[in-house]
Amino acid sequence: MSLPDPRHILALPLVLLLGLAACGFTPVYAPGGTGAALYGKIAIQSPEEIKTDNEVNAYLLVRNLEERLGRASGSDYRLDLSLRTRSEGQAITAGNETTRYSIVGVASYSLFRLSDGIIVASGSEDAFTGYSATGSTVETLAGERDANARLMQILADQITARVLTTADLAAAAPTAE
Repeated sequence: MSLPDPRHILALPLVLLLGLAACGFTPVYAPGGTGAALYGKIAIQSPEEIKTDNEVNAYLLVRNLEERLGRASGSDYRLDLSLRTRSEGQAITAGNETTRYSIVGVASYSLFRLSDGIIVASGSEDAFTGYSATGSTVETLAGERDANARLMQILADQITARVLTTADLAAAAPTAE
């Protein structure tokens, strides 16, 4: 059995890069990419305006989104959100005591271009985190609080990734008049 020619192995990454360039691939955070074009230009809905069942989670979601998308200084877009969470028992003992919970979250979003009100990107993201309920009351409450914070971080990451990869900036670019 013969080994492949090392020159062919070294040429493979170059072929892949050329293939990506030919299809119009642009890294999100490259100069001129979607990340640079949208950073600091999205007015994120305030936590009080978000349709939610938990105001603390709404605050955490907005804070995480602002860390990733920047605070809007001169906003061209508006990000509207809705957030739902629910707690589900996951591990139940023979004595019918729940020892582990999952918190399931669903965040829906719509990115509007302010110049004409057109939706540039929209969708829904879901995720879950878990925590143990086997310790003291204080430990269980701290675990629940931490699980909620982690869930909002995950949802913010997912929304950011979707917005940056699906926003149609060719159509979204404001027209010069």
